[in-house]
Amino acid sequence: MTESRPQCGVLTISDGCYHGTREDTGGPLLIRLAADIGLALHRHSVVPDEQRIISAALEELASAPAVRVILTTGGTGLAARDVTPEATLAVVDRTVPGMAEAMRSASLAKTPFAMLSRQVVGVRGHTLIINFPGSPRAVEECFAVVAPVLPHAIQLLSGHTAHS
Repeated sequence: MTESRPQCGVLTISDGCYHGTREDTGGPLLIRLAADIGLALHRHSVVPDEQRIISAALEELASAPAVRVILTTGGTGLAARDVTPEATLAVVDRTVPGMAEAMRSASLAKTPFAMLSRQVVGVRGHTLIINFPGSPRAVEECFAVVAPVLPHAIQLLSGHTAHS
């Protein structure tokens, strides 16, 4: 962890990864993508598709003073156990619909299945929480959409505005 760089938390949400029956590829990919834009990793955790557990993990990461961004992967589809959006909405103070809409719009240009994605973006305190799909390809495509605005979002959430 580097204190001079903003920190991020990465949360992989998958029953299979949690139980060790599936390899976590989305989490390590998000760690690499975050590092590429200058974010230091605070912590990477893997949790099951349980709303209460996801919400608790998001709250814990958001309470760390240096964590400015939490990136989640998995649990954004239509399956019965896909509850990441609900868990995120339960902990955010306000949503950032434009970011989620932009990710879905860009994905829709590549596949009609993007219509089924329910990822949410929101703010808890001074921390931005971004839900990404579980597919590594979708993670990469969606991260490319939000990466250009992440540094500015972090600055705004840290209180650095043109008016301050």
